[in-house]
Amino acid sequence: MEATITYLEMTSPDQLVPGREVTGLTLERLERTCRDVPAVQARIGAPYGWRAARRSAEEWERKLARDPFDYYLIRNGGEIAGLLAVHPQDDGDVEIETFGLVPEFVGKGLGGHALTLCVRQAWATTPRDGGPARRVWLHTSSDDNPAALPNYRARGFRPYRTETQET
Repeated sequence: MEATITYLEMTSPDQLVPGREVTGLTLERLERTCRDVPAVQARIGAPYGWRAARRSAEEWERKLARDPFDYYLIRNGGEIAGLLAVHPQDDGDVEIETFGLVPEFVGKGLGGHALTLCVRQAWATTPRDGGPARRVWLHTSSDDNPAALPNYRARGFRPYRTETQET
């Protein structure tokens, strides 16, 4: 089977088109080694076959120790609703490496505002070279939730590359 990977970007925070506000939806920063990260990412990714949903405890330990990601829980009224992983990079780039909602919050109208909060956080992240963020980017797969790509586009992300991968 093949999946289409779509890479999308914003080159200015002014390009963000906010989703409908959802009262009680917040981001909570986590320590990189927080044990919630693997469990939440597994819950989000399992329905879509994400590799992160199948990582062993040892693989997670290595990843969390070496990768310079910033992690945030997406909370709805205090309940864990999803996860954001932001990857500061060089040359003013910031990648949204993971954005997703846990299954029990999918389809409840939270995605637009959750992504808005996450994009704002990505723009507030300092890239590794210390300058201001000049680009926020992410990618999605045709194997992901069918609402993902339309949500990214509705928030102002524009595709800049597509590729096909064997799944």
